[in-house]
Amino acid sequence: MEAPGLPTTTLVLLKEHAQRVKPPRALFVPFPYGFALGKADDPAFQHRVIAAALALLPATNAPVLAEFPEAGDAPARLIQASALPRSNSDGDPADEITATRRYYLRWLEEHGGRTQVGLSGISQQRFRGLVGFLQQCRDGVAEDYPEDYPERHADKPLPQFIRHAADDLKAFMIEARMAQRPQDGANQLQEWFWGETAVGHLLSSLAASLRERGDERTAAGIAR
Repeated sequence: MEAPGLPTTTLVLLKEHAQRVKPPRALFVPFPYGFALGKADDPAFQHRVIAAALALLPATNAPVLAEFPEAGDAPARLIQASALPRSNSDGDPADEITATRRYYLRWLEEHGGRTQVGLSGISQQRFRGLVGFLQQCRDGVAEDYPEDYPERHADKPLPQFIRHAADDLKAFMIEARMAQRPQDGANQLQEWFWGETAVGHLLSSLAASLRERGDERTAAGIAR
């Protein structure tokens, strides 16, 4: 893109990586993984981050590495799924999706339809079937997957579809929880999802099953 004269800029979470790779223009942001623009649901702050990155475009003395001067109030470190105990292994994740939907719809209404759900290409109204598919993936043997999901786009490999389906279920649950408890911070949401929900238990057990069957790449993209 740079060769024909189209300037580029990027955000980096690890300064050392930018120093090694030397992209033409980069803005180092002092936020944890998962918060490239700082605190979630803070558009004014996020716009300042984007503006700082775009301000690097006129620079011609590449490579340029600038630092964003504000730390914001994103958590210092986001709790990972592997660090949390699982407390809900008996609930039905499909029923949990159904019971949670009203809060997810509230989230959509309050945020003008903005959502992170959609990677899999499956409508949230059909997530009960998606849950059943992931349960079959979890309970499979060796490296086998169940019969293909009928609504998977042909250009999306099945392992990628599984990861995107897991991301959609997590985003659905987290956004529903934020509508229900807007005061909760990122780590509280992580603790709730991975430690207390049947959907969280499904995804963590799916990742464990895939690892046992030798599919570390797909597993790594699920319970994180």
